[in-house]
Amino acid sequence: MEQRKPPLTLYLAAPRGFCAGVDRAIKIVEMALQKWGAPVYVRHEIVHNKYVVDSLREKGAIFVEELDECPDDRPVIFSAHGVPKSVPAEARRREMVFVDATCPLVSKVHVEAERHHAGGLQMVMIGHEGHPEVLGTMGQLPEGEVILVETVADVSKIRPRDADRLAFITQTTLSVDDTAGIVAALKARFPSIVGPAKEDICYATTNRQAAVKAVAPSIDALLVIGAENSSNSKRLVEVGRAAGCRYSQLVLRADQIDWRAIEGARAVGLTAGASAPEVLVDEVIEAFRARYAVTLDVVETAQENVEFKVPRVLRGPA
Repeated sequence: MEQRKPPLTLYLAAPRGFCAGVDRAIKIVEMALQKWGAPVYVRHEIVHNKYVVDSLREKGAIFVEELDECPDDRPVIFSAHGVPKSVPAEARRREMVFVDATCPLVSKVHVEAERHHAGGLQMVMIGHEGHPEVLGTMGQLPEGEVILVETVADVSKIRPRDADRLAFITQTTLSVDDTAGIVAALKARFPSIVGPAKEDICYATTNRQAAVKAVAPSIDALLVIGAENSSNSKRLVEVGRAAGCRYSQLVLRADQIDWRAIEGARAVGLTAGASAPEVLVDEVIEAFRARYAVTLDVVETAQENVEFKVPRVLRGPA
């Protein structure tokens, strides 16, 4: 006689998964392969998700970390995270065919930084040291023109050229709440600091964090589908913990779930970072159904209908 499965409610946070910038970046690689054939080179992972990268690799994309790993005679694509100005400059010098897949919302921050720099302001960037988006954004301006801060404590260590001539920008994938604390500290120490006209943290990051906060009071555990090097996915884990979820964990896909850790749970939240495809969400749901009598409950806090166009070079005839 088959053993009866324990009941479990799986709360699906919405929005979750792919954002418009990620969807656009993946399309760019796929369209480049259609236009120019394999191989097409991609500088850095196009988005931070192994499943996505492996799928594109199977289609003929070759992922490298630096431009000097690419031959001159094959197209190269710059990842959704953005690149320093020196990278396209070097590609032009080598007369390479290149396509910039930088998310338009990241490009907006680049334009902001350049505008403030042109106005004589030194930039403070709130972000995570070493993250490709941060490296790309800081690389839009000359060395020394962007001061990086990661925490509230870092604000007290800032030694600007002129305390009255500062502006701040942020990485697009930060924790909304943590960033608000850092911005408050910056404004307290530098009252004349100039902020962005519109929030730098992107709509997708904000919406996914809000959905996790809405789910958190109802669940015993939270699973976030995403990669270890995905900033927005890791922030979702932190948001879940801050919202009171005793077990909040990042998993790349279903085979990474620690079933012992959630044993006894009767309600589990499930979301996915902006670079995680819905197929991995479905995979996790099926893994739960194999072990539990699952009731699905979708908790939707916003609807997204954002779409970004791909570059013109890929929209014309091959």
